Amino acid sequence: ILQLQASKEDGNAAAPPPTASQIPTPISTSVKAPINPALNYVSLSSFSWDQDMDKVKIYVFLEGVEQERIQTDFKPLSFDVKFHDVKGKNYRCAVPKLNKEIVPEKCKVVVKPTRVIISLFKASKGDWPDLYSKEDKLKPNLDKEKDPMAGIMDLMKNMYEEGDDEMKRTIAKAWTDARSVKAEDALKSYR
Repeated sequence: ILQLQASKEDGNAAAPPPTASQIPTPISTSVKAPINPALNYVSLSSFSWDQDMDKVKIYVFLEGVEQERIQTDFKPLSFDVKFHDVKGKNYRCAVPKLNKEIVPEKCKVVVKPTRVIISLFKASKGDWPDLYSKEDKLKPNLDKEKDPMAGIMDLMKNMYEEGDDEMKRTIAKAWTDARSVKAEDALKSYR
């Protein structure tokens, strides 16, 4: 642009031809980046489990799973196993808070024809009373200065946050129904 302005100012002087480094390279706009939509998972909350002193085995009854299409995330107090493209769907089996610690490096997933076995190796030998951690957060908070309904609301909130899809729908419906009943009662006083 400066060369063009300079040549116009000089009058009839011709601008030197542009060099190869001055010629802009065209950018192709027809090439698009691959689109990776967020994957949806069907939660597998129904499974069985067994244990011995060294490990916990979780049995997921699911056919058509391919070992290569499994994604695992083992942590000391949780696990998350995802099964991709099983008869056109993605499945997920996860426990966000285990009862006791596991050794993530030793944990494994084995695929059988009619089921998948998730083996969790215990960090310390012993018997687990339950697979899930039983924390005090499921108990209502009985703080005397707090609203008595607040403890129940905390309990419902925890159940909603940690529940499966069916639990969330049930709690949401109960909440909506309770709100609509309160609204109807308030309207009756105006009649």
